[in-house]
Amino acid sequence: MDLVVEMKNVVKRFGELRALGGVDLEVHPGEIHALLGDNGAGKSTLIKILSGVYPPTSGEIRVDGRPVAFRSPRDAAGVGIGTVYQDLALAPLMPVSRNFFMGRELMKQPELFGVLDDARMDEIALEQMKMIGIDIANPRQPVGTLSGGQRQTLAIARAIYFGAHVLILDEPTSALGQKQQMQVLKTIMRVRARGNIAIIFITHNESHARLVADRYTFLSLGEVIGRGTRDDLVQKDIRQLMAGGAELEDLKSEIEALAG
Repeated sequence: MDLVVEMKNVVKRFGELRALGGVDLEVHPGEIHALLGDNGAGKSTLIKILSGVYPPTSGEIRVDGRPVAFRSPRDAAGVGIGTVYQDLALAPLMPVSRNFFMGRELMKQPELFGVLDDARMDEIALEQMKMIGIDIANPRQPVGTLSGGQRQTLAIARAIYFGAHVLILDEPTSALGQKQQMQVLKTIMRVRARGNIAIIFITHNESHARLVADRYTFLSLGEVIGRGTRDDLVQKDIRQLMAGGAELEDLKSEIEALAG
C-alpha cells in the first residue's frame, strides 16, 4: 500500500537536548495510526515537525511520495496536513459558523463591499458537522455553549473542509468526560469510514487506542520502541510499550513490595 506520510530517521535537537533520535513513521491512507507514549516521549515534537511548527534537525519527510520541507504550518496545510490541537483554536464568544471559517470568511459578491455571506457559512458549517455526526440547532450560537465533544467535532470538520487528507489529532479526548470521549471516538471512526483521510491519533489512553486504531507507533525518550498493526499487538503488549517497555513490570514489583 502506498504511504500518505513517511518520516525517515527524523532527528530534532534543541541545543544540547535531543528530543527525537532518529524516528521513523509510516502513515497509510484511510487508516487510524495511534501515536503513543508517556509524557516526554517525543510525541508533541514529532507532530509539530509534521505540521510545520518545527523544522527537523535532520531526516526526511515525504507526503504522497514527494519529499517536503515545511517552513511554516501554512506549508503543511498546503499539502493536506491538518492539525487539531488540544486548545482547538476556537473563540468561545463567536458563533459556530464564524469559528468554522475563521480567517477564511466567505464574502457576498461583489467582495469589494466587504459584506460577509453569513447564510452560506451557516449552511456549510451545519452540513460539514452533520457529515461526521453532530447536528446542532443553531449555527450562530456561541461556540462556548457547545459541549467539549461538539467543539472537537467542529475543529475536525473545519480541518477536513479546508483540505486535510492527513488529520493529526492531539489528545482529542484528554479533557473530556466519559460520554464526550465516546462521542469524539465515534466522530473519528466516521472520518475513517470516508476512506480518503489518514488520521494520526495522539493519546495517552490505551483503551481509546485499542478501540479505534489500525496501526500503532510507541515512543519513549525520543525513540521508537515498538510498532505494529491491530492484529500484531495484544493488550499486554500495548500496555507494556506505553509504559516504556519492561519498566512497567519493574514498577509493579516495587509497588507490591512496598504494599507488602
